[in-house]
Amino acid sequence: MLLSCWVVVSLLTGLCFPASAQSPPSTEPQVDLKLAADYLQRYYNLHKEPAVRLKRSSPPFTYNLKDMQMFFGLRATGELDSDTLEVMKSPRCGVPDVEEYSHIQRTRWNKNVITYSIGRYTRDLPRRTVDLLVESAFRVWAGASSLTFVRSPTRNADIMVEFVTNEHGDFYPFDGPRGTLAHAFGPGSGIGGDTHFDDDERWTAGETGFNLFVVAAHEFGHALGLKHSRNPESLMYPTYKSSHRAYLLSREDVANINALYSPVRSHPDYFLRRGWSSRFNPWVSRSLFPQPMRDKCQPDLTFDAVSILGDATLFFRKKHLWIKHKNQEGFQEGPIVNFMPKIKTSIDAAFWVPHRSRAYLIHKSMFWTVRGSLKRGRHRALCHFGFPAGVQDVDAAVHVVETGRTLFFMHDVYWSYNENRRVMDLGYPKNISDDFPGIDAAINAALHRDGFIYFFVGLHVYKYDYAQKHVVGVEKANSWLGC
Repeated sequence: MLLSCWVVVSLLTGLCFPASAQSPPSTEPQVDLKLAADYLQRYYNLHKEPAVRLKRSSPPFTYNLKDMQMFFGLRATGELDSDTLEVMKSPRCGVPDVEEYSHIQRTRWNKNVITYSIGRYTRDLPRRTVDLLVESAFRVWAGASSLTFVRSPTRNADIMVEFVTNEHGDFYPFDGPRGTLAHAFGPGSGIGGDTHFDDDERWTAGETGFNLFVVAAHEFGHALGLKHSRNPESLMYPTYKSSHRAYLLSREDVANINALYSPVRSHPDYFLRRGWSSRFNPWVSRSLFPQPMRDKCQPDLTFDAVSILGDATLFFRKKHLWIKHKNQEGFQEGPIVNFMPKIKTSIDAAFWVPHRSRAYLIHKSMFWTVRGSLKRGRHRALCHFGFPAGVQDVDAAVHVVETGRTLFFMHDVYWSYNENRRVMDLGYPKNISDDFPGIDAAINAALHRDGFIYFFVGLHVYKYDYAQKHVVGVEKANSWLGC
């Protein structure tokens, strides 16, 4: 019955277990043998035997151990070596890797409009953040298929999403921290489609703890009828990873969802738009936005820099620019050089200082001062702000009107620049995570507006209450372009 459950896996060791030379035997053979037997019984259909009869050399044990080793890309020796034990000791999904579910219940919904509802929430994130992350996870699958997901105000939705702990009424109890992360049931009536997250885990919107967006996207794949994949690049691979890819879905994931449901009608060139038809990635090797403005709503859109400039907001990506004027509908867009003829590079960071009516655009170790669309003077060196000589670029910058400071972010640290005295504040750099709780990943861009700082981190934007020091909301980056 149970289709899936995510389980913790070390983010430091990675998720793909490559073949290697045979490793030495364990130093605690009896303990490891019991662990291996339990593992194979749960995930590879090994018949349960009394403890006194457990043997490494028994044919059933060896046969099932080889199955497990092949699944994870290990040497299929049938020997309980240290590489195999390392995988077994990594917490993981509770679904058997060799079980076929199609004979248990329907493998797909017999409709293309699927409702969902959120019941009990986690204690780790604001409700609005959970709502947005869950919605974004459904959009991952909607963008690759003809499916539409509609949130229902009632508990009679097709997919019920809940955060629970321990025994919670479905005969598949959770096991506390560092165990099973979540599980989902396949399409069907009653409990079918329902998705449960273990609230004993630490749920986040970043790279620390467990990223709810990534886990939810995997679980909803199971709620739609997909099974686990042996491909470590697949979103449906059984073990958790904090994804750094622009696209969560692999080619295999898209093919599988389209085998169950009709392909997305409005984007028949889904694979072509993602560069999967060739050996190179056009998003890297060519101009990032060679296509018309319709592509601004691609779900993987990120920004390099965002800034106010007078009554407009500017969004930079590679050498491309979108401009949204405050009291006008729609956007202007095109190459940066079309709007600022003297700037022929990409922009890495940008910020607006209202009392000077100037924006500062940074590219690597230099910056320009801009008023209106006019570049003022020659570019200057970044060290003008008082950075140490070793600082040759920054990831993001934002001016906070209330404090008169401009904050510069690079990797996991930041600096504070006093705009009135035009000197760097003492005691910097400081750790971003210490002074901005909830911002746990590298910052691509930042914007100050209406008393809040908006941090653009990958595909998402975190609304940060600078006075209270916590995240109060999260949304998709492309929503800022009206998507």
